[in-house]
Amino acid sequence: MDEPTVTRLVQRLTEVDDRGIRADDSFVSWRNHIQDGADLAAALRARLDPDRPPHVGVLLGNTPFFSTVLVAAALSGIVPVGLNPTRRGAALQRDIDHADCQFVLADRDSKRECGESVVAIDVESSQWADELAAHRGSPIRFRDADSDDLFILIFTSGTSGNPKAVRCTHEKVAFPGEMLAGRFGLGPADTCYLSMPLFHSNAIMAGWGPAVAGATSIALRRKFSASQFFPDIRRFGATYANYVGKPLSYILATPPRADDIDNPLRIAYGNEGAPRDLDRFARRFGVTVVDGFGSSEGGVSIARTPDTPEGALGPLVDGIAVVDVDTGAPCPPGVIGELVNTAGPGQFRGYYKDPAAEAERMSGGVYHSGDLAYLDESGFAHFAGRLGDWMRVDGENLGTAPIERILMRYPDVTEAAVYAIPDPAVGDQVMAALVLPDGVDFDADKFLAFLAEQSDLGPKQWPAFVRVGTALPRTETFKILKRQLSAEGVDCDDPVWPIKRTIR
Repeated sequence: MDEPTVTRLVQRLTEVDDRGIRADDSFVSWRNHIQDGADLAAALRARLDPDRPPHVGVLLGNTPFFSTVLVAAALSGIVPVGLNPTRRGAALQRDIDHADCQFVLADRDSKRECGESVVAIDVESSQWADELAAHRGSPIRFRDADSDDLFILIFTSGTSGNPKAVRCTHEKVAFPGEMLAGRFGLGPADTCYLSMPLFHSNAIMAGWGPAVAGATSIALRRKFSASQFFPDIRRFGATYANYVGKPLSYILATPPRADDIDNPLRIAYGNEGAPRDLDRFARRFGVTVVDGFGSSEGGVSIARTPDTPEGALGPLVDGIAVVDVDTGAPCPPGVIGELVNTAGPGQFRGYYKDPAAEAERMSGGVYHSGDLAYLDESGFAHFAGRLGDWMRVDGENLGTAPIERILMRYPDVTEAAVYAIPDPAVGDQVMAALVLPDGVDFDADKFLAFLAEQSDLGPKQWPAFVRVGTALPRTETFKILKRQLSAEGVDCDDPVWPIKRTIR
């Protein structure tokens, strides 16, 4: 059997004219899309320094051009680096430098977020169009890729430190693509709708990969919209969609329509959907919803089965276990521990330029997910939070330390602690506790203006609530008791202000 590679999957589409990439009112066949990939690969190769890693940053919405970059990577071995547009200023610069990006492909808006030291190409400019035109009609040559060759780097969202660049090999993308295409019977008659961001592993492995593996068409939306989700589904005739986090909840919040169930969508596949919304979404729109559990690293994966109870992740497969965080011993039902893979790394292929993080992840030859769970008496796993100081907001992991450093810039703040509180739908909300000097009052309008001025504060990092007090709870060793802050949430003795994010 051939090794699973993205190159091999793309090669099957070279002669396909009746399917391809759709976005807005445009359509390009797979045949022409692959030619575009060859042209782009030639243009990028002309710019790349051959003595440096062939890494190219990608700071784009879900556009046909982003997909062209992925095709170019499959053809040539150029490695795209998915950059998170919610990272700003020095944080974005750090990611670009860490991943050894020689330059960044950006749209007009995203280019403004790149610092002066970053070589950023506006792919919507006439200058780039002219540069690309010089390579039109480049020969289509498929490299001899191995399954363990690096295909793309995708950053984690960061926990207590900086985000880590996950090595996504050809196998790591092609294997789930083939598996999901087979599982859901995706084929030439299908169209896969991609509205989740392509810089995220969910969109690559649960959206783009299955579409390529199933030889389907792809319909792209630059950025997710709840109100336009089903209008798009109907317009494109989409039969499959991927999601991560809250999209199902947002779509359910749109006004009901008499024809809600009259749509072509067969399958919605993703992870971290709110348990209460999975069945509601399925019934309202006549769609089969399959919710799984996994991470960008891919070391632990859990799939729901038909008998999985509401709120549970699913049953554990061989090698996946819930173990005591301190001893590594299996946890009995009802006892919270860490989800691990005792059989090895699973689909984890390491981090780029971070051997210490790799060693920690694979301590003792066991893959440590950093996620907490417990088993019920029937053997189903239930998510119970996360190890360390991090939170999950709108499907992304956020570290608290970078937010705290930004909040400490606010005049008169002497201490700042950031922590998670439950989101009413799914995941977490960001909450901050601030300490001000005696006699200084908190001005919510002034604080809101301050947040809007911070160029490196991403939209999902904004606190939803701010608690203001005279002291923070601490341990005997002076560490802040964030567990206590999280448990108290907004129902605490200190005054709490809701914060409405300003759209930038």
